[in-house]
Amino acid sequence: MKSTTLRISFIFMIFALIGASCQDDEDLFELQIGDENAIIQKEVNGIEFKFCLLNEAGEFATVFNEGENFTFQFSFTNHTTDTITVTSEFINDEFFRVIQINDLNHTDKGKPYTGTWCYYRVETTNFTSKPDQEISIICPWEKIQSVKTYPLCISESREPLDIGRYYTKLNLDFHYTTGKKEFVIKNKQFQINFEIK
Repeated sequence: MKSTTLRISFIFMIFALIGASCQDDEDLFELQIGDENAIIQKEVNGIEFKFCLLNEAGEFATVFNEGENFTFQFSFTNHTTDTITVTSEFINDEFFRVIQINDLNHTDKGKPYTGTWCYYRVETTNFTSKPDQEISIICPWEKIQSVKTYPLCISESREPLDIGRYYTKLNLDFHYTTGKKEFVIKNKQFQINFEIK
């Protein structure tokens, strides 16, 4: 009797692990180096998210030349019928962070910005998006004066990345309200693998 109960418990545990791993696959949206369509574009609960890297010509890309500047772009579009208010939790410590992929370990190369909300503000920092309105956050790796990076602050320029393989990853923690209803989109990961040649 005990061994039968243990076997049944073991079988249920295996199915639970399989289910959990399938769920994880559905929540990771990943671009590989050289992907033809080099943009992650997913809609969740009426909010469309886009995450990409742009080359100096403004094209979606995952392969860049040595010394070439590139730009991060994350945007969301409100496809609901209501105006939404989005809080800034999604701009977390991992937002636009770059990791170099080495054979033995991974090296944190930092972020292209030095802070958020460049000016002192007392009020809560939110984004408001009307139906079908897109809000984009854009930031170059190396500082360019003409590029608007609000709400990200760039107080110093970064050195160009060395030749090698890298990735940048967003762990989405997206909080928004419509009227008095609150919604959270979490545990969605967007990862772009890219290369400097």
